Amino acid sequence: MSANKRIRQIHRWLSIVFTATIVITAVALAQEDPVMWLSYLPLLPLFLLLGTGLYLFALPYTAKWRHRRTPV
Repeated sequence: MSANKRIRQIHRWLSIVFTATIVITAVALAQEDPVMWLSYLPLLPLFLLLGTGLYLFALPYTAKWRHRRTPV
C-alpha cells in the first residue's frame, strides 16, 4: 500500500472518529450537569484531519509541479 493510499485511509478513519466524538460531546453536554472538558474531545481528531486533509489537498498540485520539472 502506498503512502498516499495509507494517508487517505487514515483520513477516512479519522473522520469517523471525529464524527463519533462530536456525537459523544453533544450527548455529554446535553446532560443536566455537563462535564465541560468533554467539549475539547473533538479537537485532537480535528487537528489530525486538518493535517491529512491539507496533504491530500496538495497532492494534485505537487504532482503537476513534479511532472513539469522532470527533464524531457
